Amino acid sequence: MSKREFQTEVSQLLQLIIHSLYSHPEIFLRELVSNSSDALDKLRHLTLTDEAYKALPFNPRIDLELDEEKKTLTISDTGIGMNEEDLTSNLGTIARSGTKNFLSQLSGDAKKDSNLIGQFGVGFYSVFMVADKVEVVSRKAGEDQAWRWVSDGKTGFDIEPAERSVAGTTVVIHFNYEGAQYANSWRLQEIVRKYSNHIAFPIFLTYDKSEWNEAEKKSDKVRTTEQVNAASALWRRPKSELTDEDYKELYKSVSGGWDDPLFWFHTKAEGSLEYTTLFYVPAKAPLDLYNAEYKVGVKLYVKRVFIMDDAKELLPQYLRFVRGIIDSEDLPLNVSREILQQNKVLTTIRTASVKKILSELKNIAANKPEEYLKFIAEYNRPLKEGLYGDYANRETLLELVRFKSTKVEGLTSLADVKSRMKEGQKSIYYITGGAESLLRTSPLLEIYKKKDVEVLILDDDFDEVIFSGIEKYGEIDLKAVNKSSTSEDLKGEDEADKSESLKPLIAMLKKTLGDRVKDVRASVRLADSPSCIVSDEEEPSLKMQQMMRAMGQKDLPALKPTLEINPDHEIVKKLLARSDDSVAQDAAWLLFDQALLMEGVTIQDPAAFVQRLNRVLNLSV
Repeated sequence: MSKREFQTEVSQLLQLIIHSLYSHPEIFLRELVSNSSDALDKLRHLTLTDEAYKALPFNPRIDLELDEEKKTLTISDTGIGMNEEDLTSNLGTIARSGTKNFLSQLSGDAKKDSNLIGQFGVGFYSVFMVADKVEVVSRKAGEDQAWRWVSDGKTGFDIEPAERSVAGTTVVIHFNYEGAQYANSWRLQEIVRKYSNHIAFPIFLTYDKSEWNEAEKKSDKVRTTEQVNAASALWRRPKSELTDEDYKELYKSVSGGWDDPLFWFHTKAEGSLEYTTLFYVPAKAPLDLYNAEYKVGVKLYVKRVFIMDDAKELLPQYLRFVRGIIDSEDLPLNVSREILQQNKVLTTIRTASVKKILSELKNIAANKPEEYLKFIAEYNRPLKEGLYGDYANRETLLELVRFKSTKVEGLTSLADVKSRMKEGQKSIYYITGGAESLLRTSPLLEIYKKKDVEVLILDDDFDEVIFSGIEKYGEIDLKAVNKSSTSEDLKGEDEADKSESLKPLIAMLKKTLGDRVKDVRASVRLADSPSCIVSDEEEPSLKMQQMMRAMGQKDLPALKPTLEINPDHEIVKKLLARSDDSVAQDAAWLLFDQALLMEGVTIQDPAAFVQRLNRVLNLSV
């Protein structure tokens, strides 16, 4: 037996790995099964491509053998195996090509350091989270001699000659106190199905199964071997081989649900990067869709091996409702969540995946409009979120989002709105700032209704923030009707004369309202109402300001609205003919306050409003 010390770096890092590398110790089984799968993949490749190996028998399988009494688990494979040199190199050294560079990056902060470790291929050492002794017996394909490697994960390791009938590797785990929970057949099956169900090779578990002995009326332990994984990465099979039922069953497996998905999109990319994606859209929006701690629905696999299912980097937040799988050939098996954030391979996959999902949705919208409306009923709001942050796909998202409108029942697309534009109309108009019922009765819509011009009703609370940053749909301007500049589109030839005649009244209103308003002017957008308020182009509406303060932004500057009055309304005409007395001043404030109320904005002094209203009512009764 040859006693050897770990490479210095291994000794330095083992404790860090054991305590910090993974958040769940059950990961040890995934790592060891992954190693076995890799060994089988390598030997399979050689038997297919290398003359020296083509004659070797290849019966790929992974075996788990549990001894509950001794608290041991044996993991065996028929893969490529290792010789003495391989064992020393693979199990006694870390990051052979970059150890010094790696150590130079260590900060002493275990949490930060653990984020770096995943780059250096140390998954095997996770076994020492659950074991106080590990034996590895391996025989390299094409060689006769086998070797045994033994370590407690602390001081070093021993290597000696051993016997093994066929090529491959056997790992014997002697569970420690923390690892004893895994000396349980049900627990092992659960872990294999969670992390390794779609490993392409069969995984068998041998254990003592309890069976009822009817003759003796007792339960007997019977040594049993059962396959515990599906051994078929369904998503990697050609679409032509898969039925709708295949897709639906896999969806239920990856989503944990019982219902069928609304749609699925299956893509296999080949070339400089190889990866497979299978994305599902649930029929109903996940319950946690608007929870900050939403559960990610896409699982990351590397070469059919499950890596993680809670990485929010896999797709942008607005597509958080998507369920499914990304399976990459080009990521390391132990890639960490932190590494994903800077990984160029994943960035490329993510970019292509987003374009694929949106492209498929666009096709469904065009070819299956009834199905698409089911999707929109659940996911219109998240798509709007995408408009705010995903500039690269904004044009596509504008095609996908649907809107309420003054023209049609239900929802409509911008493309359809464009097709209904009036001759000479240069802009598409929208209104934001409150509930749908409030917006539909807003005085701001009166002139548009009179001229039969369509206006979009944007009643989601974040619509104003999102659409204030979107100026165009294609070549067509998008304009908010509650912005002062929009009035330029509506001016008629006689507007200048009306403004001139209102000058005395406008002066009185400005004097009365003082610093509560930025300006007072004649309106071209009102038909039936006497007044309305509008905001400047770059300013949030009063309703939005009110919401922002309610959300805690107390230091917002006090932005003032502009009051517009309707030159053709009887109240305005009567006020124009009246002297600047107390009744006129009450009426001025009532015009302002009612305009605020119609915008859904709380008036500052309700008591003063009621007193003025009562004084005016007293005169009219």
